[in-house]
Amino acid sequence: MNLPTSASPPLGTVAVVLVAPQGALNVGSVCRAMRNFGTDDLRLVNPCEDYQATDARRMALKAQPLLQTARCYADLDAALADRHLVIGATARQGKYRDACLTPRQMGDRVADLADDVRVALVLGREDSGLKREEIERCNTLVTIPTDPGYAALNLAQAAGLLLYELFLARVDRPDRPPMDPLAERLADQRQLEQLYTHLQATLTRSGFLPADNPAHLMRTLRRLFGRTELETREVQILRGILSSVDALLK
Repeated sequence: MNLPTSASPPLGTVAVVLVAPQGALNVGSVCRAMRNFGTDDLRLVNPCEDYQATDARRMALKAQPLLQTARCYADLDAALADRHLVIGATARQGKYRDACLTPRQMGDRVADLADDVRVALVLGREDSGLKREEIERCNTLVTIPTDPGYAALNLAQAAGLLLYELFLARVDRPDRPPMDPLAERLADQRQLEQLYTHLQATLTRSGFLPADNPAHLMRTLRRLFGRTELETREVQILRGILSSVDALLK
């Protein structure tokens, strides 16, 4: 293994996003795993009120600064707004949760990206994981293989395993370019969500999407665009096309 020699953390552009974490112990444990594997950007969406309590600090140990600087958000969209790639962790399979990567495949995919491509690793609630509408915000899904008799992992265990694979893949690629001009051109999640909102409105007005249930087909369209790594200019072109259709529908 080629351990990093620079002062910058190996996963410096990876943010860990916890959606509605229910226990302070788990939040503190996730901080410790983040410190182990070189990322310091913790984002909490509607966390439990006591997420910085004594239990959390005790579990975080030397990672307490991550706990103190964690940013809280009222919704997932705000937490993901500046990210280029969003990876959601799920233990459940089924419709809209197929084609999940293994942790090793996830690590390889992120390792192929330049250092300045901003990534979010999203984990859900301890008891129920990510909801369907939260899964829709993810470009890629990852599932940790477990014994089928008991697939549910502790939140901090899951975070540690996934961060380990990201860390391992990155430090084993010392020849990766640190910067990539493409990263500056990639659309972030804020721009993509604006596109999806515009797309849904236009396709509903045109009659393509049923007004009583536009979300069904929109999930497929989200997955389609999510695989393409759209650039900002491409998003602008698509929205320009939609605006021209809007004008015809007036």
